[in-house]
Amino acid sequence: MRSPVTATNDFVVKFANVNGSGSASANQLFAKAILRMGIPIASRNIFPSNIQGLPTWFEVRVSGEGHLGRRGGVDLMVAMNPQTWERDVAEIDPGGYLFYDSTRPVPQSRFREDIHVIGVPLTEMCNAAYTDARQRQLFKNIMYVGALSALLQIDPAVVETLLSEQYKGKEKLAKPNRDAFQMGRDWALANLACPIGLTLERADRVGNRIYVDGNSAAGLGAVYGGATVCAWYPITPSTSLAEGYERYAKKFRTDPDGRKRYAIVQAEDELASIGVVIGAAWNGARAFTATSGPGISLMQEFVGLSYFAEIPSVIFDVQRAGPSTGMPTRTQQSDVLAAAYASHGDTKHIVLFPEDPHECFAFGADAFDLADRLQQPVFVLLDLDIGMNDWLCEPFAWDDNRRMDRGKVMTAEELEAGRVFGRYLDSDGDGIPYRTYPGTHPSKGAFFTRGTSRDRFAKYTEVGAAYVDNMQRLLQKFETAKGIVPRPVLRQAKEPTRTGVIYYGSSSAAMKEALAALEAEGIHVDALRIRAFPFYQDVEAFVAAHDQVFVVEQNRDAQLRTLLMNECSIAPQQLIPVLHYDGTPITARFIRAAIGDKVLAQILPFAGAAAE
Repeated sequence: MRSPVTATNDFVVKFANVNGSGSASANQLFAKAILRMGIPIASRNIFPSNIQGLPTWFEVRVSGEGHLGRRGGVDLMVAMNPQTWERDVAEIDPGGYLFYDSTRPVPQSRFREDIHVIGVPLTEMCNAAYTDARQRQLFKNIMYVGALSALLQIDPAVVETLLSEQYKGKEKLAKPNRDAFQMGRDWALANLACPIGLTLERADRVGNRIYVDGNSAAGLGAVYGGATVCAWYPITPSTSLAEGYERYAKKFRTDPDGRKRYAIVQAEDELASIGVVIGAAWNGARAFTATSGPGISLMQEFVGLSYFAEIPSVIFDVQRAGPSTGMPTRTQQSDVLAAAYASHGDTKHIVLFPEDPHECFAFGADAFDLADRLQQPVFVLLDLDIGMNDWLCEPFAWDDNRRMDRGKVMTAEELEAGRVFGRYLDSDGDGIPYRTYPGTHPSKGAFFTRGTSRDRFAKYTEVGAAYVDNMQRLLQKFETAKGIVPRPVLRQAKEPTRTGVIYYGSSSAAMKEALAALEAEGIHVDALRIRAFPFYQDVEAFVAAHDQVFVVEQNRDAQLRTLLMNECSIAPQQLIPVLHYDGTPITARFIRAAIGDKVLAQILPFAGAAAE
């Protein structure tokens, strides 16, 4: 028998359940109890895209050091789904623990010799305590949380408080949940060796951080960013972003007399959604849609209109695994190129890459300023991992003195005074023309718009020189954007190095941990986190300063690497792809191995030659 894994405030627990069994609230109770003990956690829900009864998993990373990415591996598997037993047992690290319902005997052959088995007769206990079938199922989940509290030393008072908060004013529901929790805890204390090698100790490592999902954060950011119109069509995993916006708009954009200062439009499809956004924005509203990859595919024609007619629009793309329907409830970073070059013809769009809910909120607000200022589409690329999972992050910050940047909008007074207005005239050399809101002046300004070629004064023309003039101006505007989008974040290694890594989005949490692990092995790597497209000059300078630069992505085709080569004229051999695309969030172990093994393969032969 392998020695048991021992760790305090540093391990991974994974729950294997059946979808629709009511396990979600129990698993969240487990996670939040640890968080309330002052110990940082990272939780991730892995759920099916089909019907009730299919497998679902919930992973809780406990990290006293504050690592929020997936580590990889499982120390304690709570196996509540017989259908996935073999797979779940195989995932446990050697020396780890298997927790299961021991009501029915399980042949010894189905266990592993190098793990430690903990059986609790949950079904037997529930059958004895409850007669209702649904109660038996629901309270079995709470019972295993009770047993785990004894095994891992979760403070029961914390769970009591959480249950009281959850069922405030509903004592008829609170009491049976408390009883089921205590029943599981008492059984474990009386029949098992408690605690096991994995233990929890109260800490003070959470601080003032909040626990929130990225979709809710982005929805709130849209409210703070001044959005008054949301047009959307439901699609996993973006639906909760639009719902979050509606929830916060109802709270913050409703007058005391009940009048709503916002509009929610559920359109018949994604193309109609972006059409509503463009129409609302042309009329002066700040408008957005929330979608995922298939929606982006359907929106292409209208995205091109927004770009060419220069109408602000904001598109939140919560990425999932494709192509086609792909894996709708799995995460990827697979829409980078689709967003950057959306629509036919020559187009280039602003793309923002938030790393966590804190930046989802910030970029969710900033996107509207950028769209207005640059008069074009702005994509905010979340992914399912950020969007639908709860993350521990810094509290949202807002400057109450901040005002919306509406960009270059010519007023009625300026028009009346005789100021020259050309809807597509670059009068400042930055590629950005002036616009007017409809009805600004009775006879001057813009009254119509369309997606056909025109001259600087919006007069329809197919003269080649006028078309080229307009397209070149759009490129100049894109150059201007490089100086106002979020700048990349540089992390320099402790020692000088010619090895670098570029990454973005939700890979950030795992990357931070992987860099620390590499450094502990003597492998020093400079790191640059991309936060927006177009790229700052910092990006080209970073690549030029290193002999090799790894590009870490969660897609098959190295889409950011392609974008870097295309936009920065970087030679392919300078950029080494590190690709993870199985639909699960990237892990620190994966990054460390992918980078570390390649670096060591280059170092060790020289070290051996020197020794000879």
